[in-house]
Amino acid sequence: MSRRKRSHESRGTPNRPRFWGKHAVSAALDNPDRKVLRAWATRDAASFMQFPKDVAVTLAEAPDLGRLVPSDAPHQGVVIEVEPLEEVWIDDLLTEAPERAVLLVLDQVTDPHNVGAILRSAAAFGAIGIVTQDRHSPPESGVVAKAASGALERVRWTRVVNLARALDDIGEAGFWRIGLTGDADTDLKDALGPPRVAMVLGAEGAGMRPNTREHCDALARLPISDSVESLNVSNAAAVALYAASVG
Repeated sequence: MSRRKRSHESRGTPNRPRFWGKHAVSAALDNPDRKVLRAWATRDAASFMQFPKDVAVTLAEAPDLGRLVPSDAPHQGVVIEVEPLEEVWIDDLLTEAPERAVLLVLDQVTDPHNVGAILRSAAAFGAIGIVTQDRHSPPESGVVAKAASGALERVRWTRVVNLARALDDIGEAGFWRIGLTGDADTDLKDALGPPRVAMVLGAEGAGMRPNTREHCDALARLPISDSVESLNVSNAAAVALYAASVG
């Protein structure tokens, strides 16, 4: 095995991701659906973290923990290795949705920081979940968990093979599908209305793909100032979620 591969695996893999930081780790420990495999902590952090009795905790100094995670990751004295959560099927997500619900659909948003921040906003505004395309979205990781600040454990995340087909299913479940794009003629507040809303956001730069736009019921823009061209996708998601929550 090469030195480069050993270094990568020492920081976790998609099948055994490592989470760090007090909020991300505490949320994972509190989630009965999350399997924790290993844990490392400073003596101070181990004194107040509620580790399961069946998980061996290795006491370590802060510099040693830094070698378990990506460079400069703010581990705050605690690192855990976990199994990914069980897959959430879109049929289950839609069937269990209440009469009034907001769902986020991400079209090839691949930055783990953005996906984590979107999960955090989804939790804050009560969205029932997010939908991504499995080959064009990040896996569960420490970066996603840290940016989500615990929301990775609370917001249902469905990965699908075909996003257009998933949008068809979402529409058939009674969701009004709104694609957010800066070139739309309608403001988001005017596109809202039905009690079930799915808001579709595209990747930064490229935006929504043409086929994704065609599977939306309406296209809408956020009424931002002309002084900026666009918002970061995670910021746009937060604004859109707020608009849907008060609309």
